[in-house]
Amino acid sequence: MEQEQKKRVFSAVQPTGSLTIGNYIGAIKNFIAMQDEYDCIYAVADLHSITVDIKPEILRKNVTDVTALFLAAGIDPEKSVFFVQSHVHEHAELTWILNCYTQFGEAKRMTQFKDKSKKAPENVNVGLFDYPSLMAADILLYQTDCVPVGKDQMQHVELARTIAERFNNRNGQTFRVPEGVLPKLGAKVQSLSNPSAKMSKSDVDPNSSILILDKPEDIVRKFRRAVTDSDSEIRYDPTNKPGVSNLLTIYSAFTGKDVKDCEKEFCGKDYAYLKAQVAEATAEGLRSTRENFERLSKQKDYLFSVMKTGAEKASYIARRTMSKVWRKLGFVRP
Repeated sequence: MEQEQKKRVFSAVQPTGSLTIGNYIGAIKNFIAMQDEYDCIYAVADLHSITVDIKPEILRKNVTDVTALFLAAGIDPEKSVFFVQSHVHEHAELTWILNCYTQFGEAKRMTQFKDKSKKAPENVNVGLFDYPSLMAADILLYQTDCVPVGKDQMQHVELARTIAERFNNRNGQTFRVPEGVLPKLGAKVQSLSNPSAKMSKSDVDPNSSILILDKPEDIVRKFRRAVTDSDSEIRYDPTNKPGVSNLLTIYSAFTGKDVKDCEKEFCGKDYAYLKAQVAEATAEGLRSTRENFERLSKQKDYLFSVMKTGAEKASYIARRTMSKVWRKLGFVRP
């Protein structure tokens, strides 16, 4: 009997700063778990990074560090295609074409565009506005079935679906229409200092985020300062107890325990005990990744070989899609 073809997964992470446990729980941890069940394609989204000001030397270092971090966490280049976005020129080519299938109003409604425009009104560039078309190209280029995303990115996947359907309706079946997939837990890890906001690697308050590469003592210190709630009961209630609920979410993600079981474990305990246990579980959960990163980040030749091989594999798939797109649109190809 012919083996059933695996569904294809695509996702990418921007190299615009140190990654947090929000990235780890909501993205990387799930990427690793998917490698055996799915045909996985993962990328470092460096083209997306230049919609904001970033120094060349910082971008170069971030791309290498994120590559090392993904490998350190457990992304296996033998199981998954892992590459750097700018190494596959078809991303930019398809973006221009999809621009012509994206309505102005659709791009204007993107929440991320609105938020970033407010944060940096002096740099509201066309690339920032066009960001969703590039993201759609990233996804559709690889005939993706599933896109693992956090809640804040689901809007982009929906737009990618709309663009794919519009293109297919006009030109015949060309792209697979992808589905956005939310992780069962930890889709949105909140800030430690402001539990009503998402934990972000770009937050100006260093105590708001736990970085994947933070030292254990720094993890303990940051959790000790985490905002909780006015009463003393430890229960999962994101609406009324966002701070405590966020700590329980993080603890659940790093221990593998159900949130309800975590509630029972901390019944009758105080917030100081909760914070100490969450810090210990987090530090231990990240230990192997930190140690592997220290080793891999020094092996530049190996990292570049992974990038090169991954780009070759990704390019093969991308070229096949682009050949179909050019033909459907009527472009003359040599």
